[in-house]
Amino acid sequence: MDLHVEARGAGPVVVLAHGFGGSARNFRPQVRALEANYRMVTYDARGHARSPAPAEAEAYTLAALVDDLAGVVEAAGIDRVVVGGLSLGAAVALHYAAAHPERVAGLALASLPAGRGGAGVSATAEAFADAIDADGLEAAGEQFVWGARSGLDEQAARFVRQGFLEHAPHALAHLLRNVLAPLEPPARVAAQLAEHALPALVVAGGDDAASLPACRAVAEALPGSRLEVVPDAGHVVNLAQPAAVNALLREFLATLA
Repeated sequence: MDLHVEARGAGPVVVLAHGFGGSARNFRPQVRALEANYRMVTYDARGHARSPAPAEAEAYTLAALVDDLAGVVEAAGIDRVVVGGLSLGAAVALHYAAAHPERVAGLALASLPAGRGGAGVSATAEAFADAIDADGLEAAGEQFVWGARSGLDEQAARFVRQGFLEHAPHALAHLLRNVLAPLEPPARVAAQLAEHALPALVVAGGDDAASLPACRAVAEALPGSRLEVVPDAGHVVNLAQPAAVNALLREFLATLA
């Protein structure tokens, strides 16, 4: 699939995958902070923003998202890269590493979703998809993403809403039902990587009650990992506390050199 891909800077390659309802724009603070020393590659996942949004439900699977990330890595033209992401993007990066550990120089995972049986978006995915189908993207987004229960301040809510409404409603509904609702708990995937001892940075917002247990479990399952909990940050930790996350990424990437 011909995805929208952005690449800036020069040096070792870092590929970052955004979360559900996000886009490559969500990593602009990280790109600006790191592009002087690294080749920062971001992209819009299928069904999001400037990338294609196929009509058929069968196009939206975790395997398809992992294959898309593999294509972005392949296009970078080097043998090994750092891969990472936020939320759903972090889950995709983790599954990619499990499938292609030989291509991964390190993992940078933030706000991992709990997966089926846990709290967070997987627990509400079916109801969220039904709301999109019945009421439209804005009403569903108000209910599940940026409304009063989200904890977002007014400025953050406006930013999230603006980005969310540029996606294809059918694509988001298919992703909720086909990917997020059945998503495997990430610690089980991380356990498959234990023998490879890949260096990993796992970041969670201190206020992200849904993702923090999953992040702890993944860090415990990956012997080469470190967990960092960022105070005063929720699920979108890289935008809530960009300076703190940028510093963590810079330090982690320096250790890989």
